[in-house]
Amino acid sequence: MSQAATASMTEPGVLRLAGVLDYRSGPALRKQGQALIKASGDAQLIIDCTAVERSTSVGLSLLLAFLRDAQAAGKRCQVRGMPDDMRDIAQVYDLDEVLAS
Repeated sequence: MSQAATASMTEPGVLRLAGVLDYRSGPALRKQGQALIKASGDAQLIIDCTAVERSTSVGLSLLLAFLRDAQAAGKRCQVRGMPDDMRDIAQVYDLDEVLAS
């Protein structure tokens, strides 16, 4: 059974995505992540995807939006633990280097 999708700051500067990232969870995760990034006072943001169970292209869209949010806030950003399905989608769109972890 899959867990509810969440976006949370598990430690300073680490935005953790968990669960299934798809069209059902995407809008709420977008709002949660954007607010967390804005509220974070850390100079660097790590987007941790190690707890993502499954992702559609919506998950990739979320990562890109969070990277833009971090850039707009003047934060350095990196993605870690991107699951294989997200990595495969990123390669199709030539985004694998942009999202390199």
